[in-house]
Amino acid sequence: MSTADKIREEIEQLGVEAVSPGMAAVAIKLAEALDSTDAPTSQAVVARELGAAMKVLRANAPIGEEGDAVDDLAARREKRRGA
Repeated sequence: MSTADKIREEIEQLGVEAVSPGMAAVAIKLAEALDSTDAPTSQAVVARELGAAMKVLRANAPIGEEGDAVDDLAARREKRRGA
């Protein structure tokens, strides 16, 4: 699986493309550029910029309905009380 495929997958999981479509497109383009270059210096520069773009996308991602640590603790507490 290429870097671009992994970035597309993460963007989809984050559900951020509707919120920041331009930044999502930039991240995908950077990932494609990273996959297409063999020059170590270029890879380093593109990887740094891709990391910055993904940081922005992660910060802009909508908050999930469930699945965080608080939800896990609450579910375990309810399970204990119900048992």
